Amino acid sequence: MSKTIKVSTIINAPLKTVWNEVSRLENHTNWMNDAEQIDFLTKNNSGIGTRMKVLTKVGPITLYDYMTVTEWVEEKKIGVDHTGIVSGKGQFNLEKLDEYNTKFEWKETLKFPIYLGGIFGEFFGTPILKLIWKKNLKNLKEIF
Repeated sequence: MSKTIKVSTIINAPLKTVWNEVSRLENHTNWMNDAEQIDFLTKNNSGIGTRMKVLTKVGPITLYDYMTVTEWVEEKKIGVDHTGIVSGKGQFNLEKLDEYNTKFEWKETLKFPIYLGGIFGEFFGTPILKLIWKKNLKNLKEIF
């Protein structure tokens, strides 16, 4: 079983400006509280096929999240596959609302391993991750 978590916000900045920040994957540690360090496993650090090892910390749990970029649509979408301890898929979607505002949606479908509680970890972890990611979006908004 896996659990889908979705959070979104309106960022008071033009789509191109938001995309320029979000598409710089190396900058995600600037606004994601749970991402401690990002190491690229490929020569490229953007676009489909980019692979990353992200040191992730949620409360007392620290782990490496291995990700491969599977979708990259300029100024619209970045999708990743998570492999490793926690597996699943993630996606950022950007939508131009007007010249000065952008909707940013973050969706993750994750599967927890047995030693992180399996379906129980997913059940109890979902509200915690949702709170962390809402805070991450608040941090992202503050960049602009």
